Amino acid sequence: MATGHGINDLLQALLPAIYPILKDDFQLDFWQIGMITLANQMTASLLQPVVGFVLDKHPRPHALAIGMATTLTGLLLLAFAGSYGLLVLAAALVGVGSSVFHPEASRVARLASGGRHGLAQSLFQTGGNGGSALGPLAATFIVLPLGQTSIAWFAVLALVGIALLWRVGGWYRRTAARLAALPAPAAPATAATRLRPGQVRLAMAVLVTLVISKSVYIASLTNFYMFFLMERFGVSVRVAQIHLFAFLAAVAVGTFAGGPIGDRIGRKAVIWVSILGVLPFTLLLPWANLYWTGVLAFIIGIVISSAFSAILVYAQELRPGRVGLVAGLFFGLAFGIGGLAAAGLGRLADVTSLATVYHLCAFLPALGLLTALLPAERKR
Repeated sequence: MATGHGINDLLQALLPAIYPILKDDFQLDFWQIGMITLANQMTASLLQPVVGFVLDKHPRPHALAIGMATTLTGLLLLAFAGSYGLLVLAAALVGVGSSVFHPEASRVARLASGGRHGLAQSLFQTGGNGGSALGPLAATFIVLPLGQTSIAWFAVLALVGIALLWRVGGWYRRTAARLAALPAPAAPATAATRLRPGQVRLAMAVLVTLVISKSVYIASLTNFYMFFLMERFGVSVRVAQIHLFAFLAAVAVGTFAGGPIGDRIGRKAVIWVSILGVLPFTLLLPWANLYWTGVLAFIIGIVISSAFSAILVYAQELRPGRVGLVAGLFFGLAFGIGGLAAAGLGRLADVTSLATVYHLCAFLPALGLLTALLPAERKR
């Protein structure tokens, strides 16, 4: 599942990685670039909770391969799009593929976890973040020198993903059937069974708010970091893409660390450090020179990304039996808020400057103070 997630997210990451090419070829402004991201991430965000809810009730083992096939369709359209409208449609199709993939993939990762849910989610999401980090490199060394149509070459990778996920779907079907035939085990005592409904709703609201703050800040870097570096420091597109790769690689490292650490010391502690702990670095970033901008972005990527696995597993433990719905909600929320943020921040950058965007976004991690409202976890 980590490999399949890596392929899926590498294909997804090609879109923001080629924004400088699309900006020049189609004469786009930042607002139009933000709208492409919005189309991509809103289709993912709106559909993911629905897909998760439906698949909780009616699992479809081969939905994983179907999601990848939809991404392949969007990828080919993106390669040969000749107008802005087709670019938006291609981005939306890629988002639909992601919305089908993530909820069911998260369920399969949990099924394969052997009880170490944080570690499983981290491995699963590290695969995705590794793919996201490779997107800018693929754009730098393949798409940038060869042009927009070279995106079609990545259809081969999508076909590999479809074959892999079809086999995983077969394993999922057999394993789920075997587990369904076993007698139901006694339910363990969990934090969720000891919380009142109002406490669960408050905890879910806090987790949603934290995901929003994290998603908006990461969207500011994923979508506009290259332009910020080129505008402020005068670096080339290739140098900017390498900096973006370093940030996304840091996100992959942080994602891997967050889950197993949460299994050991508790998910609430990881959430505290990940969201609020990144605040000093985000405040410094807009004032740094080129070298320290790269260093700070790397640190920010590691720290802020370690929260998502902990948040997701914490939420799944609050709502047992709703693994697909919770995964769809939080993945969808991350995509949707990221898309809205891309459009809104792009408009703000057009009106003011990218420096203003980063000065304002620097305060978002202060919302990590809301972690204090989360219920204490039972000692393990």
